[in-house]
Amino acid sequence: MGNKRLDREKETGTLTGVFSGHAKGFGFVKVEGLNQDIFVGAEDVNGAFHGDFVEVILKNPDQELPKKERPEGVVTRICGHSITYVVGTFEKCKSFGFVRPDNPRISQDIFVPMERSQGAVTGHKVVAELTDYGQPGKKPEGKITEILGHVDDPGTDILALIRAYELPMEFPERVQNQADRIPLSISREDMAGRRDLRDWTMVTIDGEDAKDLDDAVSISREEDGYLLGVHIADVSNYVQEGSALDREACTRGTSVYLADRVIPMLPRRLSNGICSLNAGEDRLALSCLMKVDRRGRITEHEILESVIRVKQRLSYTGVQRVLENPREAEEGEYGELAEMLLLMAEAAELLRRERQKRGSLDFDFPEAKILLDEEGVPVDIKPYERTTATRLIEDFMLAANETVAADFYWQEQPFLYRTHEAPDPDQMRKLGIFIRNFGYTIRLNGEGVHPKELQKLLSGIEGTPEEALISRLTLRSMRQAKYTVDCTGHFGLAARHYCHFTSPIRRYPDLQIHRIIKDVLRGRMSREKQLYYENRLPEVAKQSSETERRAQEAERETEKLKKVQYMEARVGETYKGVISGVTGYGFYVELPNTIEGLVHVQTLEGEYYEYREAGCELVGRDSGRIFQLGQRVTIRVSHTDRRNRTIDFVLCEEENHGQGDDEINCQ
Repeated sequence: MGNKRLDREKETGTLTGVFSGHAKGFGFVKVEGLNQDIFVGAEDVNGAFHGDFVEVILKNPDQELPKKERPEGVVTRICGHSITYVVGTFEKCKSFGFVRPDNPRISQDIFVPMERSQGAVTGHKVVAELTDYGQPGKKPEGKITEILGHVDDPGTDILALIRAYELPMEFPERVQNQADRIPLSISREDMAGRRDLRDWTMVTIDGEDAKDLDDAVSISREEDGYLLGVHIADVSNYVQEGSALDREACTRGTSVYLADRVIPMLPRRLSNGICSLNAGEDRLALSCLMKVDRRGRITEHEILESVIRVKQRLSYTGVQRVLENPREAEEGEYGELAEMLLLMAEAAELLRRERQKRGSLDFDFPEAKILLDEEGVPVDIKPYERTTATRLIEDFMLAANETVAADFYWQEQPFLYRTHEAPDPDQMRKLGIFIRNFGYTIRLNGEGVHPKELQKLLSGIEGTPEEALISRLTLRSMRQAKYTVDCTGHFGLAARHYCHFTSPIRRYPDLQIHRIIKDVLRGRMSREKQLYYENRLPEVAKQSSETERRAQEAERETEKLKKVQYMEARVGETYKGVISGVTGYGFYVELPNTIEGLVHVQTLEGEYYEYREAGCELVGRDSGRIFQLGQRVTIRVSHTDRRNRTIDFVLCEEENHGQGDDEINCQ
């Protein structure tokens, strides 16, 4: 919705937007162009269903928009529905059934007549098609279209999430047939016109369980620096534009990495086969060759079509061992590559320093690594730490992505960029107020903040107890990166030009720009072709941004679900953690294994606690006791909720401070 439309709607007093429900019956309407969502009380929802496109009028029509106080409104008309299916748990009654939605934003159960239940029984996870969205005083109705399995069956929980996010699992028959016809080896015709780099020493460096290897790296020492090669699988050679394979890849947008499975963007015959840069196999690639000087600056580059052969597949763990103990490595499996790996680490460090000079941000906090047994039950959860080996590959991929984006920007060719807008000034001001509690500051100007200010903050908190907390809050205060046809820069990387070039097996934008690059390299970028791309790329950018967000949400919810399952078996156990969030209703505590739970204010017995937003803290009215971010506490796991994917903690008090951790009293 453009600003003109928003202005027109404000004049009439009626705004339109998307309704987002809440488990307690109220909701919010997101209006494009407004900084604040409009709050709608439960009594003013008037039958709106989560995801509906609605008209809303403000309760205070004279209120300035946007404004710091959240506006309140009333839904007056439902213009359209976006949700047509609901995933949930079926419960059978005598003459009917109902589905309790997994999505907590859908506050009402779905009534199902028995003749439309498909034989579902209590405890089945089901997909229900909505046939009536209900109205005040009447529940929505639906019919069962798929029974996913019983809630206790292995894999049913993840399958339910897959259906809820409408993630396509199986490939259509014609797509799979097209993939099956692709040869498993390259031919002489495929190699025609390409640079033959098969005698170059290059390796892949990935996690031990990775199967889709789409990037290889090479390096050699030059008189004034290094020649760095980033070689990316030429997926576009096999996925022709407009083909069934291409349309399916665009629809999916990205591969999705869930706790127990990967939903690939491309059929496995491509992603794990001919497009994967497997060691010892001839492969087609797009190579970005960069001359890096001794200050970490890229002084020259060349982008070309190539034929490559990876010498060896390396793992992050193995490479890290080499970098930590290079002398011992000479005797091991990576021995002959040790010198090359040390050279890579040297070049990566220089590239990173040069990036940091201009203000590039590096958020370094652990992600969760969830280990499952054969039935999908989480047996261990631990932080997945970044190492020198993982950073090395990140540095090389960032360099290639920037180099390619700058090249095509200056050529003034139609292109797809990865952009990241500067943070909202109000969000930065809130962050500035919060970090003052820890003794840190950020300097703001009229337009907001420079990346270097945030970089200084992240450097200043490195190694401190509050590092992970402030890093996360800083990240949450920033906007989300997206795909655009305009090159507006990447704030987080402090880069003027940036794109996604290095992962065409798992991201559609990378595949799309590979086609553009090849059209230019082969002299096929006619004016007609430019017009074609100018018309197509805006839709690709929109679709890719949307599917990326969908994948991220599904991955995040899957992780939350497995964390809840892991803690179900640990109710009653005590842990030490750090307060990671404070609200008016309690505070969140993060454990060393990345699991987070809520200590509700109602469980803090003995006195009333006030929430002070400026300091982001809870303060006891009588005692003055304070709970604030970064504070170390001991908690006991009190409750878990799979449906809402939440974990509740209660605070533990040490009865005798001098007697260690054995004397613990939990409220």
